[in-house]
This record gives sequence, C-alpha cells and structure tokens, in this order.
Amino acid sequence: MKAKSNIPHVAYFSMEIALDPDLPTYSGGLGILAGDTLRSAADLGVPLVAVTLAHRKGYFRQTLDSAGNQSEQPQSWEPEKSLKEAKERVSVEIEGREVRIRAWTYTVRGITGETVPVYLLDTNLPENSESDRTLTDSLYGGDERYRLRQEIVLGLGGLQLLHKIGDSSIERYHMNEGHSALLALGLLGRRLDQSFAGRVRQLDIDGIRNMCIFTTHTPVPAGHDQFAREVVTKALSEEQVTLLDEAEAWQGDFLNMTYLALRFSGYVNGVAMRHGEVSRGMFPDYAISAITNGVHAVTWTSEPFSELFDQYIPGWRTDNNYLRYAISIPRDEVRQAHARAKSDLLAAIRKRMGVQLDPEILTLGFARRASTYKRGNLIFQDVERLKKIAHEVGPIQLVYGGKAHPRDEGGKKIIREIFSGAASISESVRMVYVENYDMRWARLMTSGVDLWLNTPLRPQEASGTSGMKAALNAVPSFSVVDGWWAEGHIEGVTGWAIGSSEMAEDPRAEMEALYDTLEREIVPMFYGRPNRYTEVMRSAVAFNGAFFNTQRMLQQYVANAYTMRGEPTPLPQAGLVTGR
Repeated sequence: MKAKSNIPHVAYFSMEIALDPDLPTYSGGLGILAGDTLRSAADLGVPLVAVTLAHRKGYFRQTLDSAGNQSEQPQSWEPEKSLKEAKERVSVEIEGREVRIRAWTYTVRGITGETVPVYLLDTNLPENSESDRTLTDSLYGGDERYRLRQEIVLGLGGLQLLHKIGDSSIERYHMNEGHSALLALGLLGRRLDQSFAGRVRQLDIDGIRNMCIFTTHTPVPAGHDQFAREVVTKALSEEQVTLLDEAEAWQGDFLNMTYLALRFSGYVNGVAMRHGEVSRGMFPDYAISAITNGVHAVTWTSEPFSELFDQYIPGWRTDNNYLRYAISIPRDEVRQAHARAKSDLLAAIRKRMGVQLDPEILTLGFARRASTYKRGNLIFQDVERLKKIAHEVGPIQLVYGGKAHPRDEGGKKIIREIFSGAASISESVRMVYVENYDMRWARLMTSGVDLWLNTPLRPQEASGTSGMKAALNAVPSFSVVDGWWAEGHIEGVTGWAIGSSEMAEDPRAEMEALYDTLEREIVPMFYGRPNRYTEVMRSAVAFNGAFFNTQRMLQQYVANAYTMRGEPTPLPQAGLVTGR
C-alpha cells in the first residue's frame, strides 16, 4: 500500500452495509461486500468515510413452515441504544417538504488501529411527518415512491451531511451500486452554485466525473432501479429536475439510477472479469473495467483455521498474500482444523433445529438469496439420480440457507421446491434449511460444510462471494462457471465445475453434469482418496483464499479507481453546452 498521504480521501456510499452481526443493516451480498470493504480500508489505512441508512426495521426476519413457506417480520433495532449520534443534522427537500436527517456513527477498527467512520442516516425525528419518519426504516421495502425518497436521503442527504461535518478533504465519491447516484446531482448543483455558470456545460459534467467512481453489481436490466418521470418530478425540486434535463440524464421517461451513475462517473467497474464483459455488453457507450470482489479474510476465516494459519503462516492477517503458503500445511492438520469447523456447524444446527447430522458424511452447503436465477433447487431436479449416488457411491447430506425478497414469488417458490425435493428423498439424503440466514450462520456454514455448491444461471452471476469465504476455510467449490468462479476455478485443484463455460447455456446439460461430477469425481474422492480431497481443500486456500480477498480488491481500487489511473469511461456526447 502506498503512503497514506498519497491516497485520495474517499466517501463510500452504499444502501446497505454489514457492520456487525447484531446490526440488521444489510440484506445479503452487497452489504457484506460493503462491510468487508470498510474492514479492509481500516486494516490498510485507506482514508475513507462511509454513508448508509440506519434501517431501523432491518431487511426482515425470516420464518419457514414445514413446507418451506416463507413469512417475514421486521428485524427492528434501536441505534440510540448502541451508537452515538453525530452532532450535525441536515435536511433535504422531498416532494416540497423539508425532511430532517440525523446520523448515527459507527467506527470500523482495523487490525493496526486505523479507523473508518460510518454514518447511518435516520429520518425518525419528531419534526418530520409520520411518513417521512419511516424513510430509513426498511431496507428494500416499500413502493417506487418510497424507494426514491430513500435514495434522495442516501445520495443528497449523505452528501449534505459530509459537507456539514466539514470533511473538505474528500476527493472521490464511490457509489456502491446506483442507489446513491443522486449524490452526483448534488455535486453538480454545488458546482454550479460556486461557479455561477448557470446552465450545465460539458465542463461541469467532466468535473463531477473526475470525482465519482461507480461499481455496478447487477448483470440483468431488471435489477437496476428506475423511476418514472412523474414520480421524480414530484419528489425532487424544480431546480434539480432542470439539472437532470440539462445534463440529459433521463432514459426516455425514466430516471435510471445506473445510467445516472454511469453518466457522472469517471471510473466504472464490474465486480468480476466476466461481469465486466457482460456490463460492457449492457452499456456499450461506456468503458467498464473490472475489479473482482473479495472477502475480508480475518472476518470470514473460522477460529480453527485462524489458529492454523497463525501457526504456519505468520503475517497472513496483515498480508493475505501469505495464504499462498497454505499449500505446505500438513494435510492431517488441515483435516483436523476442518473437522473442528464442521463440528461447530453441526452443533449449531443441533441446537437451533434439533437435528443431528453425521460428521462423517459428505456435507454440501448452499446459502444464497433465494432467487430463480440462483437455482437453489437444481440438485433436486432428478431425485432418483441423487438417491442412487447416495446409496451406491457414498452418503450425502445437505445444508441450505437463504431468504427470498418479500415480493419475489419466484424466489419463495424455489424455497418450497427445495423443501419438497428434500422431503422426497429424506430417507436417503438428509437436508436442513437454516432459517433466517445471517452473518453468523454464513461464517458457520462456509467453514463447516465439505463442499460449497453454487448453481447460477449464466451469465447472471455478477461475482458471488460465498465461495470465497468457503475457500478461506479450505472448503472447495462445486459451481457453474460464472462470476468469480470463472477466475478461481482450476478443475480438480481448487474445486469442480458444473458444466462448461464454453458450451451454450443448457440447464438440462448442467443438471446432468452436476450429477456426473458428484458420482464420478467428488464422492469417490471424498470417501476413497481422502488425501487427494485434502489437497484440493488446501489448494482452495492457497490459490483462491490468497487472491479473492478485499485486501487485494481495495488495493486495486486505490491503484486504478481512486487515483483515476484506470481506463477512463468516455461520455457519450450529446447536445450539452461545451463552452469553457
């Protein structure tokens, strides 16, 4: 890492951030990534400040009945009981009303004592209307109007707060997804106020682009927030709508937050090399780089493996590259550490669910957001084949987890199909589905299973980070070749592929490949050649754990994005005033 004085000061905006297992301020991968990014920033001494929302009612607490029907309850918390309120308060105009905002402060502490402050914005104030007081309650809740008002609070309110605090040292604004894209509009308005320029010029947009970085995570158009013009014109002020008009920031009759972020960002990146390719196809007018995601190694390495690495690889905590030397750790000690991690997982399952799984049986783990494209039910498409493998080759047991968005009926159906499939083979293959999957369960599952299963529909996996967590704990992946696995997969070395990245998307062929590889490669190796399986486990750490971490990732952001030395994003030229 360069000298700290040479690193631009960065404001990092994210709708969700996983700060602590006890704070329900995240829903899944995006928030986990944001939290891991901040933890590595603190470790490395990167001068960064973060902004998010308080989410007083969290995402939701999941409950499942015996058939897999999901119901949701608020996951409420009170920030005033555990966090300190910032002295400064700000306000934004929404639908012609002044909405007051306060902020709660959380401090992320790095392993060397450096810190990253996080501001959690909160509109639950008596001076706000009853409706406005709820704007920072629910993560990804409400209708289009609610979501837009939330994004005004995050982007414009967060920018106002940093200005009020007096953090004039900020040189870059990093938007983690498009939810905070309105901050660019705030920066543009501030620039025009200071320059007395009047109408927006190309020079003004270029000035904002020199300050903004945008990371896109969504490889499908439906995943990008967009708001109808009539909703936007009601929510924003007349001056702000005029700025959008002059900056030509509309997509027809919609304000697409991804396009808004693209238009105002000088550096844009996807979150894996393949995702960068997909994003360039989606947005051909923009140059989109790629910085592959990672996970925070110290957070996600289980206690047994942390102790093992401390013994054999001193320095791995401060320099994750040292994990390359895991390749020389004795196999017996790798197996012993994994046995402890597996025991911890099975004990937690027994305590929570009253189910005793067998520590000697090959245990597959799958824990993702329940969504149709993630295909959590793929392994149950031919239950007779799965039963045959379990009876004739070697026993298998399954541990599942994951929530479906409350309005995602397709995702909820996937959970029911997993329950149904498991019930049909319960005498041959045992399955448990961990209710209300969260950070604590993620740490237990990614370290305690024997094999990490991932079955996305190509090319819809932006990156995926659960397999990276597994790799840190010597758990190989068994995955469709998409997202990060297109970079981390070495067949029979770091894990196994389901199908081939060279063939056209064919769900039937991938299903057959899943069963074939289980039957012919993985299950026979696990039971018949344990030393060989342990070598794959060890290689997962050495090759993937050493690279797919947020320490490496953040160093790439510093070198390429924050210094604007990466590939610049050209701006499509239109009818803007070009006079300087």
